[in-house]
Amino acid sequence: MKVTILGAGIIGVSTAWHLLELGHEVTVIERQPDAALETSFANGAQISVSFCEPWANAGAPLKVMKWLMSDESPLLFRPKLDPQQWRWGLSFLGQCSDAAFERNVRQLVALGSYSHETLKSMVAATGIEYQRLERGILHFFSTPADFESGAAGAELMRRYGVDRRVLSREEVLRVEPALASWAPNIAGGTFTPSDESGDACVFTQQLARRCIERGATFLYEHEVLPLERIGGAVRQVRVRRVGHPQVRTIAGDAVVAAMGSYTAPLLRGVGVDLNIYPAKGYSATFRLRDPKRASVVSLLDDTRKIAISRLGDHIRVAGTAELAGYDTSLDGRVARARCESLRRRFEQLFPGVADTSEPNYWTGLRPSTPTNIPYIGRTKVEGLWVNAGHGTLGWTHGAGSGRALAELISGRQPALAFGFTGYREVQGRFKAVAA
Repeated sequence: MKVTILGAGIIGVSTAWHLLELGHEVTVIERQPDAALETSFANGAQISVSFCEPWANAGAPLKVMKWLMSDESPLLFRPKLDPQQWRWGLSFLGQCSDAAFERNVRQLVALGSYSHETLKSMVAATGIEYQRLERGILHFFSTPADFESGAAGAELMRRYGVDRRVLSREEVLRVEPALASWAPNIAGGTFTPSDESGDACVFTQQLARRCIERGATFLYEHEVLPLERIGGAVRQVRVRRVGHPQVRTIAGDAVVAAMGSYTAPLLRGVGVDLNIYPAKGYSATFRLRDPKRASVVSLLDDTRKIAISRLGDHIRVAGTAELAGYDTSLDGRVARARCESLRRRFEQLFPGVADTSEPNYWTGLRPSTPTNIPYIGRTKVEGLWVNAGHGTLGWTHGAGSGRALAELISGRQPALAFGFTGYREVQGRFKAVAA
């Protein structure tokens, strides 16, 4: 088959790789000059199967209400006159129960485990180097109440085969001695040794180059024009080079929409209505002054809901989510406050370890669903497929999502653990819309 993929982030490029593995002909359309320059560019760098917990839980509504008052809150809902935002928010509230939380965790862990094994196979096959550290992920807590909640979460993860261990303060420091200066503020932690970290941008760009070597066509600096249904199907896309008027048509047997947060507005034009809303995430990358005192194990700071990952002689600090539309600016009051909170928190945890006077701030839009479960599968429109909605877990779920969709396009059933039904739910929802 000839397959056209829209988007060259980790999701789109992984899909391209696995389609090539299965013998298909692939063209990838990307508006940026290289792969992984938007959502996949400077994320938290974690492959976190152990932390596939959805945002929606029984305690989330109260927390969100409290966080409305702070520009630095971990999850900031900024109400707008946007029906898609309110639709997403209402659906999110519908997922805030213990039963829905456990159901969604089960699905996310299934996809995460499948994806992690897929990533390992891809790395072994390609030899790609991307500042990978197989040192696990350590999640530390600052209050006994938060630690107790974290221990309960670890028990839930163990139920689904994730080796998430509960640690005392002393055990936390044995796993990552660099936290010693913060030790009085640590109540305990959890640790998953099988998790890892690495640079998603470097991996994706290297994988894209290997796709090209295997015959894939990548059209960089090309924007996708509104899709058109011809005979009830979408099998071709119109594109044009950024800044040029000439339109080019790319025809084939199937089209895959993998454009992150921009997938939803694109597909609404042909009657496919995805409940995906952008969550603006932030990161800061600092050059290390004293690498010997810097952390090596990838960290999760529960209080601030941020990830800290070592990338060679740099450190990446990432986190927070802001539901405020498609704004990616860094110069507004709220954006400046959230960036500063990342810098300030790192200095609290690791004083003097990095040069925080020259931070490299970045923001990207995480394509989030109310359940945190992505859309992977065929839409109600013939020839049109989707791989989007991965939220904060695009790097964790990217390799497996690409493989799963490639198998579905090839008429195969992905072998996910725990009976993952994400792609079945996608197809079912689209059939309901069509009816």
